[in-house]
Amino acid sequence: MTKRFPGVVANHDVHVTIKPGTVHALIGENGAGKSTLMKILYGVQRPDEGEILVDGRPVTFHSPTDAIKAGIGMVFQHFMLADNLTVLENVVLGAESLHGIGSAARAEIRRISDAYGFELDPDDLVEDLGVGQRQRVEILKVLYRGARTIILDEPTAVLVPQEVDALFANLRELRDTGHTLLFISHKLDEVLAIADDITVMRRGGDRRRGRPGDRDEEAAGRVDGRLRAAPRRRRRSRPSPRRRC
Repeated sequence: MTKRFPGVVANHDVHVTIKPGTVHALIGENGAGKSTLMKILYGVQRPDEGEILVDGRPVTFHSPTDAIKAGIGMVFQHFMLADNLTVLENVVLGAESLHGIGSAARAEIRRISDAYGFELDPDDLVEDLGVGQRQRVEILKVLYRGARTIILDEPTAVLVPQEVDALFANLRELRDTGHTLLFISHKLDEVLAIADDITVMRRGGDRRRGRPGDRDEEAAGRVDGRLRAAPRRRRRSRPSPRRRC
């Protein structure tokens, strides 16, 4: 996959294979091309070269609507919720044709919330919810629309540690029920805690692939442009020559 913008190549010849029913982490420093690649997979942007295969079949996304029809949803780092609306109203907005806007929609939202431990009340106002709860509303929105593959763009950036733990519990529940999760991050410790597979990106390309159990420096990959290797031994300084008087 290749994507160019004026004066910069955001993605260059990127190859990523995501296994169904796994958490696949995409890790790299800011500017590595992670978000651009995910926006291509969600139909927000179109690639200049390359193709997307879903279940082995090539697809073309002209908009997020096409991606949603293919079972792909995305949760952006900055939430897109209306604070003055309820959870139900936010979830069904734009998807009224699925379950209406009344009791059937409310029942479906409760079913999804209960199934994955979201603990969301359809009638709560979003302005009364905490950050972690709002993020669960965003995840619920894509599930409500039938997503089987969910892209999460830096999902822990806005969370406190306790909320991160709760999010990871939700993601494991989703994975264990057959959903596929693409987890974008630049935090290696979190990736090792949640991911089944890891792709490391740097300067717009995929540079390393591995699994959390891989500990050698080649599989662990690069973070912030530096190889996470054992610290180098310091060279012993030679004693300075004595001055003759």
